[in-house]
Amino acid sequence: MNAILPALEYPGRAARLRERIAADRLDALVVTDLTNLRWLTGFTGSAGRAVVTPERLVVVVDGRYGDQARRQLIEAGVSGEVAVGLTGAELLDLVAGAVQGRGSVGFESEHVPVAEHGRLLAALGRALVSTSGLIEDERRTKDDGEIARIERAAAIASEALAAILPEIEHGPTERDLARRLDRTMEDLGAQGPSFETILASGPNSGRPHARPSDRVIREGDAVVFDFGALYDGYHSDMTRTLLYGTVDPWLADAYQAVEAAQAAGVAAVRAGRPAIEVDSTCRTMLTQAGLGAFFTHGTGHGVGLLIHESPWLRVQTGDVLQPRDVVTVEPGVYRGELGGIRIEDTVVVTAHGCR
Repeated sequence: MNAILPALEYPGRAARLRERIAADRLDALVVTDLTNLRWLTGFTGSAGRAVVTPERLVVVVDGRYGDQARRQLIEAGVSGEVAVGLTGAELLDLVAGAVQGRGSVGFESEHVPVAEHGRLLAALGRALVSTSGLIEDERRTKDDGEIARIERAAAIASEALAAILPEIEHGPTERDLARRLDRTMEDLGAQGPSFETILASGPNSGRPHARPSDRVIREGDAVVFDFGALYDGYHSDMTRTLLYGTVDPWLADAYQAVEAAQAAGVAAVRAGRPAIEVDSTCRTMLTQAGLGAFFTHGTGHGVGLLIHESPWLRVQTGDVLQPRDVVTVEPGVYRGELGGIRIEDTVVVTAHGCR
């Protein structure tokens, strides 16, 4: 796993965003969401804003992050300026200065709390235009470097699971085995788990997002592993269900039905297809197997710098799959104290299917 990965294609991202800004008839955009800021500039600090205009990209940070922001912009090959302030008022003044003389200024309405919006209004002395999804829509299309990092994360997770599975025979608790899985991913090169690992056995597996407990895993259990690795900021996501020993016939039959539905869902993924059709493919098969009432969540979601991002593969969505979307396909069924089954893969969308 030590092969050099393709570079992340930062330099062209500001140009793509500027096209979106112009299409919305904006003269500037204030970026406040840190994930969007990272995608745009490579900056990974815990606080910061950016202002994007047709001619300038200004990253505004406090004194902790001035040197880091300058270095990361250079490393990313991003043409931009870094402005550093000490107080909250100074930082807002720097944002105001960057949009001075601009007419229509947009803000990320889904990421700006009411109090922050009020401070921006006061500092800029003008009304702001609400925007939604300008950067998120661009983040959907993963470049070669992003896909390679997600794939590396997925490979780490797969190898880690294979390494710890034999330990089940020693009767570990869910919590102990989950910790072992997380440590193994780190040993294999992950920054850590991409989200809180779900490891649920027996009746706990009947809850889709159960947290690991002190329950001892034993024969007759369905054991659900839902986990991922974080690699260079990018997430992976996978679920495997182990039927340990002889299980209740309902669980054995449900496993076969979920496995078939998941395979059909993966086969349904292709560019140009409404995401809802992937969900309906899985849901219809499980309904035909008499399990529709036990499938209580969406079929999938996008993966990237966030573990859950657009597009959404669920009952109500207007998303249409695009080339280079990275999405999960994860149908599952859950029957209370008896247990549950879920199988999940992460795929990259192509013109003729997925990988």
